Amino acid sequence: MTTSSGVGVLDKAAAILNALEHGPTSLSQLVEATGISRPTVHRLAQSLVHHGLVGRDMHGRFELGNRLVELAGAAGEDRMVSTAGPLLIKLRDLTGESTQVFRKQGDFRVCIASAERPVGLRDTIPVGTQLSMKAGSAAQVLLAWEDNERIIDGLRNARFTPTILAGVRRRGWAQSLGEREPGVASVSAPVRGQSGRVIAALSMSGPIERLTRQPGKVHHEAVVRIADELSELLRVQNEHRLNVGL
Repeated sequence: MTTSSGVGVLDKAAAILNALEHGPTSLSQLVEATGISRPTVHRLAQSLVHHGLVGRDMHGRFELGNRLVELAGAAGEDRMVSTAGPLLIKLRDLTGESTQVFRKQGDFRVCIASAERPVGLRDTIPVGTQLSMKAGSAAQVLLAWEDNERIIDGLRNARFTPTILAGVRRRGWAQSLGEREPGVASVSAPVRGQSGRVIAALSMSGPIERLTRQPGKVHHEAVVRIADELSELLRVQNEHRLNVGL
């Protein structure tokens, strides 16, 4: 835990929820991520399950609960969605291709915002679409900076390899050619939260015939630049909220 409110049980519960941000997590992984003793983590996690703030997947791992989705909806418009909108349009206009932001939710990645190419052949991914975490440049980005155990799990039956993910971490961006859908190419870069963790992937996608077989070579600079702009805007917004006590 990086900060303390002075209320120990709440700080520990918050640490557990933060550790679940990237997807289903075993009890051992929660202990390692939070630094809290195993009995305490188990007791608090079970209490959070009781209140719907944490759930269990089919393998018994802990994951964020449905009640958090309900609370987020009650809190109003998603700040990332509203912040990303103009930047997705900017990237679309720079590249001439459809653009998206994806978040990892459990075993899937979900499109939370998009800007479609207005005319011509395009890769249409409506907001709310669930896609596999086993293929595509956005999936590569969302997995590349995870811990080793999650990477090993994520690579099972994936269309990409450990070598590809190592390249993503080294370059800071990913590309794919027909991984998710034949004939479709994409380029993605990480969106980072306040702590530097990857919280989303910003992508552009379109037909290989336009993007070429080296889409990253052509478009990575624009994608990385816009992803960094989104990360910075979210950081500034968060600091402002803290400063005004929101």
